[in-house]
Amino acid sequence: MTNTLFQIFGLIAFGALWAFIKPAGLDAETVRRVFSNTVYYLFLPALVLSILWKAPLGLDSIRISISAASGILVSLLAAWLACRMCNSRRDITGAMMLAAAFPNATYIGLPLLESTFGPWSRSIVLQYDMFACFPLVLTVGFSIANHYGSTVHKQNPLRSMVNVVPLWAMGIAILLNTGKVPMPEWIGGLLRMMGGAVIPLMLMSVGLALRRGLTEWRKLPMVIPVAAIQLFLMPLVVWGIGYTLGLQGQVLHAVVIEGALPSMALGIVICDRYGLNTGIYAAALTLTTIICIITLPLWFAWVQ
Repeated sequence: MTNTLFQIFGLIAFGALWAFIKPAGLDAETVRRVFSNTVYYLFLPALVLSILWKAPLGLDSIRISISAASGILVSLLAAWLACRMCNSRRDITGAMMLAAAFPNATYIGLPLLESTFGPWSRSIVLQYDMFACFPLVLTVGFSIANHYGSTVHKQNPLRSMVNVVPLWAMGIAILLNTGKVPMPEWIGGLLRMMGGAVIPLMLMSVGLALRRGLTEWRKLPMVIPVAAIQLFLMPLVVWGIGYTLGLQGQVLHAVVIEGALPSMALGIVICDRYGLNTGIYAAALTLTTIICIITLPLWFAWVQ
């Protein structure tokens, strides 16, 4: 796991370095948007289709979804209570709730779990993200941002889900999977080639986003509760619920590691859009990403 973490953080570091050097005069935000949108609309749907088309789906899929959703909802409640105790401003409360509850499940989780547990864990990552995290971001997460932000968006969160290309890819993959439709070799090769671009592009995007957090270093002490919730409470809840529901062995271990990942990079975009405190979120993203290089091996050693 340690070697893979160094590789992951190497790509993140390249992204952060790009943000400071600005090769070809391209600013960090422009490059991040190009990377993120290309992955979101093209490469991530290909990855989802490639993996879930052939993944074993069953009762464990439901257990994984419930475990992930429980971790997110408990973390949201814990962050809300922490902000209420500190009498935080609304824009800070919303940003901290998002940062504490939604992990970077696919972009860091996929290479980490695959190298640690093997190729079979790729389907665990996408089930954790696509069956629980992504839908909750688009419904509960957007509702929180709408409630606490200064910019109001009238669009129904459920309608937002209809426009999410990766969720369409997930639905198609499940239909093909349950229908036992064979994957043609040339389509499988194309999907794997496209899906291979997801991880490096998005890890560099995380690095590009961290530049914003590094400029907010004075706010790092304010987001220590976020790091405690995201990196310690959430995986503990995920482990407890998963174990109670009957997840066992390596599957349970992989799900716990998913729950111990740092805050998602997409949250910065949500904060910008809804008028939440982007500086606080960027600081939380930076702090959880840095600390996880220590906490993830600890969780792995514990579950083993």
